[in-house]
Amino acid sequence: MGPLIYLQDEAKYTLALGLQMYRTTNYVEWPLLMAAATIVVIPTIIAFYFTQNTIVESVTLTGLKG
Repeated sequence: MGPLIYLQDEAKYTLALGLQMYRTTNYVEWPLLMAAATIVVIPTIIAFYFTQNTIVESVTLTGLKG
């Protein structure tokens, strides 16, 4: 919970920290929590989709010795 130590204003909390706070302050409604988690992960999946070729190439090049 590192961001909780550094951030004092709730408006600056990260999305993962917001999900954690929702889980601890309210009765956990798992379907809503899973829907929110999916929405939080979607930008990462989109970014990976557009950069996956570059990521795979860099990983394979770092494994080659020559």
